[in-house]
Amino acid sequence: MSGPDFIPAAVRARLRDLRLDGRRATGGHGFGQHRSRSRGAGLEFAQYRAYEPGDELRQVDWKLYARSDRFFVREAERDSPLTAWVLVDTSASMAQGDAARSGWNRLDLARGLAACAFELALRQGDQFGFAAIGGDGLHLVPAGAGPRQRDRCLLGLHALRSGGGWPDEGRLRPLWERIGPGHLVLVLSDGFDEACIGLMEKLSAARREVMHLQLLTAEERDFPFRGGHRFRDPESGEERVTDAPSARAAFLAEFTDARRRQHARLAAAGIRSDVAWLDEPMDLPLRRLLAPGAAERA
Repeated sequence: MSGPDFIPAAVRARLRDLRLDGRRATGGHGFGQHRSRSRGAGLEFAQYRAYEPGDELRQVDWKLYARSDRFFVREAERDSPLTAWVLVDTSASMAQGDAARSGWNRLDLARGLAACAFELALRQGDQFGFAAIGGDGLHLVPAGAGPRQRDRCLLGLHALRSGGGWPDEGRLRPLWERIGPGHLVLVLSDGFDEACIGLMEKLSAARREVMHLQLLTAEERDFPFRGGHRFRDPESGEERVTDAPSARAAFLAEFTDARRRQHARLAAAGIRSDVAWLDEPMDLPLRRLLAPGAAERA
């Protein structure tokens, strides 16, 4: 943690040229900085599409409904504020740190990345909200705008503690009541829970704009261990004792392949993803994820 807002001064200075943006961003009722599709007076008509849960009734074309007995939404091009959400994994594995940076773990990095996202949204005049997902269920800070909203979200980050596993779908139902179609969702997780990957896929399929940063340790990248070593899964408690040098090549090959397959799976679902390593400045993964053209490469 670096100060009350988790963002080191050098990182804060480098955030000035970053923008939090999405391919299909929408939401809000005012004119803002993001291209989106929503209905507005005097705007050029774009298209009709079938009504979906979460659409506002004022967008329904009632004359077309009278003729077809089906609900359609009339879309028009306009600029509107973005609504962004940051979802933080707080399961037990997020407490993992390594020797590359003493006293710093995945959850610390997640706090810093989340604070950066809040700062970007605040500067852009966007709405933003926050959700923590872990062993004690779901904790939500509803979307809002302005400095006070940022402070509410930062207080939520201060309260985060890692523990337990990923909750069942029933406990995550409030997410669907808050995160609307077209909202931008940044997921900060180690990506080790299948249920977390499944949630991202479902959000993307339901027309939410999803991005994922997989938070990993330098030891997972480099496997620098020497001699006999005991490895323990923090969520299942399972342990494995192995000779580290002889296991290094196989681990790195398997871990690299697992990351590649996960990235391909997320890309197939239209989800942008990248890795945030514990030993790199926290703005670097955001820069890769938000770089021009990153959306098209997903």
